[in-house]
Amino acid sequence: MTTTAPGQPEAAPRASRGVARPSRSTRPQGQWKVDGTEPLNANEVIKQKDDGLNVRERIETIYAAGGFESITKEDLHGRFRWWGLYTQRRPGIDGGRTASLEPHELDDEFFMMRVRSDGGALTTEQLRVIGEISVEFGRSTADITDRHNIQLHWIDVRDVPEIWRRLEDVGLSTTEACGDVPRVILGSPVAGVAKDEIIDPTPVIREIVDRYIGDPTFSNLPRKYKTAITGHPSLDVLHEINDLGLVGVVHPDLGPGYDVWVGGGLSAQPRLAERLGAFVTEEQVPDVWVGVTSIFRDYGFRRLRNKARLKFLLADWGAEKFREILETEYLGYRLADGPAPAPAPRSGDHVGVHEQKDGRFYVGAAPYVGRVSGETLLEVARLAEAAGSGRIRLTPQQKLLVLDVPAEHVPALVDGLRATGLEAEPSAWRRSTIACTGIEFCKLAIVETKGLARETIQALETRLDRGERRPITINVNGCPNACARTQIGDIGLKGQIVTTADGEQVPGFQVHLGGGLSGHRRDEGGLGRTVRGLKVTADDVASYVDRVVSRYDAEHEGDETFADWALRVDDEVLA
Repeated sequence: MTTTAPGQPEAAPRASRGVARPSRSTRPQGQWKVDGTEPLNANEVIKQKDDGLNVRERIETIYAAGGFESITKEDLHGRFRWWGLYTQRRPGIDGGRTASLEPHELDDEFFMMRVRSDGGALTTEQLRVIGEISVEFGRSTADITDRHNIQLHWIDVRDVPEIWRRLEDVGLSTTEACGDVPRVILGSPVAGVAKDEIIDPTPVIREIVDRYIGDPTFSNLPRKYKTAITGHPSLDVLHEINDLGLVGVVHPDLGPGYDVWVGGGLSAQPRLAERLGAFVTEEQVPDVWVGVTSIFRDYGFRRLRNKARLKFLLADWGAEKFREILETEYLGYRLADGPAPAPAPRSGDHVGVHEQKDGRFYVGAAPYVGRVSGETLLEVARLAEAAGSGRIRLTPQQKLLVLDVPAEHVPALVDGLRATGLEAEPSAWRRSTIACTGIEFCKLAIVETKGLARETIQALETRLDRGERRPITINVNGCPNACARTQIGDIGLKGQIVTTADGEQVPGFQVHLGGGLSGHRRDEGGLGRTVRGLKVTADDVASYVDRVVSRYDAEHEGDETFADWALRVDDEVLA
């Protein structure tokens, strides 16, 4: 740790914004506009051979009839993703074997299915249909993800056409929910209803989805492509870890619009997005989305998949060049310079009871780390309708909102949600903990996450029950890929096999501390720090959190946040 020279004021702690670097090889990097479109690896060969969107016809006409054994390897491990389908992990394989087995050795004959929820917006009818599908076809499994999709498990390929029919009958789909395509668009969960909203992103999200999702123009990108759009001042869509982020601001001359951020992403080489300094009007948003997406398609690095996200191109070009290429090659006009977003005035998780701009209320409730069930979804739809609501929103924090509730129905709804396992007045720990799928279903996972996170929350509610507490985020990840955002939690846990003092290898975690994005009480995002040798076993997670938070409670200075404290203190304090 650095120290401050005598007599000098102590600098505020700063966290890294990431170190993702492009390949410096002189070999062609697979940039279509530079190197041509000849594929440079097996994945690119498969994508160019047959568009992933085309596999739907084979699922409907061949694989649904022939079952799992009839699926070709290329479709199973590649193109199925374009329709929101991954094989789930075969039960009984421990985490220590994850890295040593081939994909087919990890495959179960059942699938995870991801249902798109762009903007997190669902009607109660849509939620009911998802719940019915979960109960009938997915053994009642359902998870609200941290990209506000709903994931189902235990899906048999023979049932997929019927599931698609039911989803599409109510305006839902699994189109491009996975794969090297534009993924679900994060949108403010309170779009169109918040009293303090700057601009409603619903129209532009809808236009982008209707025009471009499922369009072959963008169905072969170098890697996944994530978009986040919000017009709410709480900065509630994690714009700094998306490939393209649009954040509501007010231009002094042009009025409400969006500030543009590009090149964010986590995984094993994290990097936070950068501002382009450009202001985008509502009318310009579709053009800008197409422009940035086209840059990624045309200039993204395709040779190495671990260097193929947009963040690596931004690291190579810088924000100034990126904006120049966007304006001159793709838009054909200059964007106005614009202001940066103001500091967030409050939390963006939207948990609790909040008045809408029309005088009605929205109620935000927390399950345990996104884990629900088909029956839960059915009951939420019933409760919402009984309270006079027909609209649900999912959040990037694995929470659920019921919109448009008249004041007289709020208490009954809160009680009904609580009885269903969704808490509108959760503890700080339940409110601020998220977890990925983990080893239960994920083929990349090394450790179990969902059950561990729930047990940890319940333990901390007992051990650290000290009245009102500012939430300290805990992000539980089953592997290094950071689906639950390891590096931007106050306490981030990265799943791995660890060695105990007795030499036994057991499931555990590397600990990251002090990460976070721009938001309430944090003006600038940064990645958490690691402490050399700081790893905890899965059994010791609750005890470790208890120890480090108790030390923070005892030693922090004034109004210092946990993240600022964790970035400031010496390593041994955190061990």
